[in-house]
Amino acid sequence: MSISQNPQIRQDNDTALITRINSGQTDLFPELVRRYEQKLYNFGIRMCKDPQDAEDMVQDTFLNVFRYLKDFRFESLFKNWLYRVATRSCLKKKRKSRYTPDQELSLDDFLPREESAIPTQLPDWAAAPLDQILNEELGRILRQAVHELPESYRLVLVLRDMEGFSTSETAQILNLSETNIKVRLHRARLFVRKKLTDYFDHDR
Repeated sequence: MSISQNPQIRQDNDTALITRINSGQTDLFPELVRRYEQKLYNFGIRMCKDPQDAEDMVQDTFLNVFRYLKDFRFESLFKNWLYRVATRSCLKKKRKSRYTPDQELSLDDFLPREESAIPTQLPDWAAAPLDQILNEELGRILRQAVHELPESYRLVLVLRDMEGFSTSETAQILNLSETNIKVRLHRARLFVRKKLTDYFDHDR
């Protein structure tokens, strides 16, 4: 496992950098931006669809991080706190975006009757990042399905299946219960799977 893949090593590196920034070395803040700006932009594209909205979201996120970094108490991974700030910026941006749907879909039909019925295994389509899907048309269908999800479900799906956060981390970022995260994720996965199934059935 590389340093970038090891959460503990990354957290230690972030802690050292944030401590130096908060001690007055604000000229080091661009290094913090460099570590996460591409990841946040990818998150923004998946959530906002529009590149300009994604860029604005990243800028707003880092402005807020710079403003409130002294309040970060290392009670969680910095990345988790960062994505919580990014999520708020993204939701604010989406409310003003021309891409915001007039009416959100209802996923009530996808709600499992009991929590024990909620699967936890990662679906096949989420095993690789969107930009690694070989079939360009399938990638387009998948992206469209994700963007058709109601915002609250899309956030959970993107954070869990595409950004790689655990259920507990996603719950922390969105300030929701783990049960709520599991239910929303299950609904979202079923919706996306149905879209992909319709695509494959139509293609036969």
